[in-house]
Amino acid sequence: MKSYLITDPSYYGSSIDTLEFSLVSIFAQTCPDFALFRDKQTYDYPSLAREFIKMCRCYNVPNVVLHGDYLLAHTLKADGIHLTSTQFDAISEAKTLGLYVIISTHTHEEALRAQELGADAITYSPIFHSPNKGEPKGLEDLKEIVDKIRIPIFALGGIMTQEQIHAVEECGAYGFASIRYFID
Repeated sequence: MKSYLITDPSYYGSSIDTLEFSLVSIFAQTCPDFALFRDKQTYDYPSLAREFIKMCRCYNVPNVVLHGDYLLAHTLKADGIHLTSTQFDAISEAKTLGLYVIISTHTHEEALRAQELGADAITYSPIFHSPNKGEPKGLEDLKEIVDKIRIPIFALGGIMTQEQIHAVEECGAYGFASIRYFID
């Protein structure tokens, strides 16, 4: 079961110092298989992204991913990009740049479309209750989508316990993605 850490400024801050402090604390305990820098409110995403990549490289995170901006991900030599569910048209462009492409999906149709357009993996959410993310999909729905598509699926949304991780693993998910699991 692959682990996918996602940052959020509510927990990681929006300064280099707070980001570094948070990451050092997390990486002292675990090294996720994937790590995504996501901060939709910072005025200086490129500088923070650069620091995030540097920190992840220091701690040997295998797959370092940026959010939304595939040109920046390519420029900063990130391993991949996590596209939003409104960026399906960017999949091929990001792939052309040699990036590993993960895209957010919330329906079976979106998951199938991501696969057809060549995404390497998807997040599918929300599986469990997650603040402001709508009605949870649940484990049965996760199992259905796992059975429908061939690309890796990261279960996302409300995953905070080992029991939840085990449950999504039993559904056949490739991995789990979380913000709060890594900091709680």
